[in-house]
Amino acid sequence: MWNDINTGAYSGMIAETVSIPRENGDKLNVYYSRPITSENVPSIVLIPHMPGWDEWCRETARRFTEHGYAVVCPDIYSKFGYGNPAEISAKVREGGGVSDKSVMNDCQTSINFLRAQQKSNGKVGIIGMCSGGRHAFIAACTLEGLDAAVDCWGGRVAGAPLTMEDGSDKQPIDLTPALSCPLMGIFGNEDKFPSPEEVNLLEERLKENGKDYVFHRYDGAGHGIWYYHNQMYRQQQAMDSIEKVAAFFEKHLK
Repeated sequence: MWNDINTGAYSGMIAETVSIPRENGDKLNVYYSRPITSENVPSIVLIPHMPGWDEWCRETARRFTEHGYAVVCPDIYSKFGYGNPAEISAKVREGGGVSDKSVMNDCQTSINFLRAQQKSNGKVGIIGMCSGGRHAFIAACTLEGLDAAVDCWGGRVAGAPLTMEDGSDKQPIDLTPALSCPLMGIFGNEDKFPSPEEVNLLEERLKENGKDYVFHRYDGAGHGIWYYHNQMYRQQQAMDSIEKVAAFFEKHLK
């Protein structure tokens, strides 16, 4: 993916915030980037992480678009208001977080929107980091219309309850039998959320259920290894795993 470009070819994109309709008639704000092309393109839903609907997420969306994907990154925290991402994230934490049901509704709205676009090739993947990685796994087990999913260091897949507002006492890992598309996991072996033991548990459950998955685990890396704007960043592990994610999406979406 990195530098896999033709210097003589046209390159262009549109990236903007837009509002798309939810089924209940409300509007969902999303960051929507797509290549300027006459060809049909695959799509990706990028789920924000707990740092918020932030600049890093928008830049990551554009990076995927540079390589031929239409990307929607939904503002899953909008019910807590608008403002600086750090301020909104603080409000989310103070308010007890956003429910899994709410995030899944926003993800399904994003999937439906991308599939309805005239230049969609009919394939949609989903990816998330941190809490977004957890949500990507839940989405791959509960939502319709996904062809590939990537969980980047998603914690609390095991050992924490779902908040689907249906009275369920399940954990995300209990949804594994319903996983409906290939799954990739990116994890640091020094991470604590998820710990290597939690990743082992998820892998065991995937094997037990005969699921199509691949995990990449990195020594010398903890949480957030792609976050070049802070001390979590691990250059070698980040670039290797980004290439693996790119190859995974190309295989299943292009």
